[in-house]
Amino acid sequence: MKRSGSADLPLHYGYVPQWLYERMSKLGLAVFEVILADYGKNEIIRRMSDPFWFQSLGAVMGMDWHSSGVTTSVMGALKRAINPNSKELGIYIAGGKGKFSKETPNELLKIADLTGLNGNELVKASKLSAKVDNTAIQDSYQLYTHNFILNDEGSWTVVQQGMSGKDKTARRYHWHSENLKSFVDKPHSGICGKNQGIILDLTAKSAVENRKGIIEISHEPPEKIMKEVSLILPAHHDVQASDVNLKRLGAILSMTREMQPENFEDLLLLKGVGPRTMQSLALVSEVIHGAPSRFQDPARFSFAHGGKDGHPFPVPTKIYDETLDILRTGIEKSKLGNSDKMQAFKKLHEINVKLEENFTPDFDIQEVIEEERNNSWRFGGKTVFGDAKPPGNRKPDGGIQLSLF
Repeated sequence: MKRSGSADLPLHYGYVPQWLYERMSKLGLAVFEVILADYGKNEIIRRMSDPFWFQSLGAVMGMDWHSSGVTTSVMGALKRAINPNSKELGIYIAGGKGKFSKETPNELLKIADLTGLNGNELVKASKLSAKVDNTAIQDSYQLYTHNFILNDEGSWTVVQQGMSGKDKTARRYHWHSENLKSFVDKPHSGICGKNQGIILDLTAKSAVENRKGIIEISHEPPEKIMKEVSLILPAHHDVQASDVNLKRLGAILSMTREMQPENFEDLLLLKGVGPRTMQSLALVSEVIHGAPSRFQDPARFSFAHGGKDGHPFPVPTKIYDETLDILRTGIEKSKLGNSDKMQAFKKLHEINVKLEENFTPDFDIQEVIEEERNNSWRFGGKTVFGDAKPPGNRKPDGGIQLSLF
């Protein structure tokens, strides 16, 4: 298990409209609840430490699929949704962007009082992870957001982001408490990104004397930093075929648009759900139940609920709300002992993985995107620029059944 990872993202400015922020909070809570029920508290912490999974979660929530705003917006939405339910869930989120990051120590001490955890150790972990990424590794990125996610069993992850004034990019750093023995001895298992020449790395072996004078923690000389899994996203804003695993996306589109639930005995409980909602459900199900190897192309998950900036298409709010309603209903019934709907939801991902085995992609992803945009107005499509409009001089086709597969 790698202890952490990093992600290099194009720096984007802007805001998240309230209509999306509220939905992001609800979807984030639903995703956490299902993962907790099926996989446990430590799995939530592990997922949050994976930069690929985190980016995929942001994309399925309707955020810009590759921008720096994913970090602050997703963490803000999660904190808003999770903390009021922390006692029930056993998950807590501290910190935030700018001035809110400075409140992290006080928040952690309060959480420690509620859970019986060692508050001083939590505060120490928070401060040192920030110190290492901001000072010990001088790679031109200055931290401006810091989030500390933990469970009531003591496992934690840090998600923090720095900004580079040189090339207008942001770098997100992920830490994970599992197997972490030292904050200055290979704490990340390496940090990868664009090669910017020689940098000052005070976690390197040669910096042991410098380190002793800055952070009095480790008395053992650390070894050289090791290579880690790193996510580096492109500068282009539109979703291109090179950004997506076409076999996986194509299998989902083929299953949800051409095959109705009646064809799958295990999905009968989802009968009546339209193909477009099934598409979103399949991608959300993958975020919850998919193996780590399935998140190498976060852009694919933007085909669930689009993006607030219109890439790859406007956010279909009606589909988003129907997806949320199905999830919430399934979760509530599961709490009452009826887990049939949630089992069908999980089966949706399992069936898709099986279909992928013999699927050969033979479609133009731009045609799929154009079809989504043309139908966006029918599904309550919205962006930060306003509501989606019907295409000029085009008659509604009554659906989005495609003949691409």
